[in-house]
Amino acid sequence: MTLPEGGLPIGAFPRPDVVPYIACWSSEHRPTGMVIAKGRGIAYADEGPYERDDMGVLWKRIGISPGKGRPEFGKVHFLRQRRAMRKLLCQVCGGPSDRTREGTLWLVGEDPSDPGPWKPGDVTGHPPLCVPCAVTAVRACPHLRKRYVALRVRSFAVAGAHGALYRPHGLFPMAYGAASVTYEDRQIDWILAGQLMMELQEFTVADLDTEHAAYLRRAPL
Repeated sequence: MTLPEGGLPIGAFPRPDVVPYIACWSSEHRPTGMVIAKGRGIAYADEGPYERDDMGVLWKRIGISPGKGRPEFGKVHFLRQRRAMRKLLCQVCGGPSDRTREGTLWLVGEDPSDPGPWKPGDVTGHPPLCVPCAVTAVRACPHLRKRYVALRVRSFAVAGAHGALYRPHGLFPMAYGAASVTYEDRQIDWILAGQLMMELQEFTVADLDTEHAAYLRRAPL
């Protein structure tokens, strides 16, 4: 079973004065390495001890040198995206996301060619946000200015990974497309992951202007 991926990366907004935490920098690219078939899935020929997550999924290789080189607004840094999802960090500033009794703040884009309401059980690759960064993102990102949905999410769970999907082809498996796959799916052993996916289980739609006003009232002077 594959997972739907809603919206567009907030990392795509071209504001030179605001570089999202999950955006990649030009200095951070690394060669993927040779991918081989091993056991019931894929592996690196020279795989090290920290190249899989705690579910055993193989991840793309990437350097860690934020601030060096040029920001690449349309590309997501795999490890920072995964860390933001796991620790509920704001995808723009890297600080804590906004959490209230109503839930954690998520901002999801919608594809204008296929709009529709978000439903419990839908999945996203976008980490949550703090309120100020959500306001900045909506103003700065041309995609989000067209269409977005703010959510207060009360329950959620890590669901799977999005990345390059391989199929058996002797010793050297063949990449044939990108997909989002649940951890329960047998195809998860054949994915070279690039984003952690979160299932939004229970939430309410929020008004971002109202959320911003409430944030300003409770923010320390």
